[in-house]
Amino acid sequence: MQRGVDARNWRSGEVVLRTRLVAWATVAMMASPGLAQEQAEADTALVGELMAFHGSKAIVDVMTTHCYETTGLDSAYEDAAANWYLRNIGYLDLADRVIERLGGGTEGQQQAAETYGGSQIMSAYNQASDKDKFCRAFLEQVESEALDIDAQLPEILKRAQDISAS
Repeated sequence: MQRGVDARNWRSGEVVLRTRLVAWATVAMMASPGLAQEQAEADTALVGELMAFHGSKAIVDVMTTHCYETTGLDSAYEDAAANWYLRNIGYLDLADRVIERLGGGTEGQQQAAETYGGSQIMSAYNQASDKDKFCRAFLEQVESEALDIDAQLPEILKRAQDISAS
């Protein structure tokens, strides 16, 4: 007889546990739309931040090309751009993978980031009083790896790496 009582108590405990789990799941699902919306907003913001990786590439491409052309075709600029790309291609690829994982960017978002980056560096160049000095200083920054993605955007890179690893 004792066994029957224990079995009934166990079963009633199981029912209580299930009821609590169902109630918790229901509350969690009701709260989820707000959490889902917050996560979607955070994802959208991160996608925008990851697009800055492409903006960085545009800055290096635009300025090294421009300086190459205006300095009498000094191959140091082409070499610096190629080396920057080799050092940063993994970060660009990571950004693209994470962007895709987060649902992708909007149409034209990458182009906008590239255009913005290119226009900002050209604006700085146009404001420089000594264009040759500007180009030499820019070349030094690229060669010293100061303009690499891991140096310029370390927090965003870390977040992308964490997402990719999860």
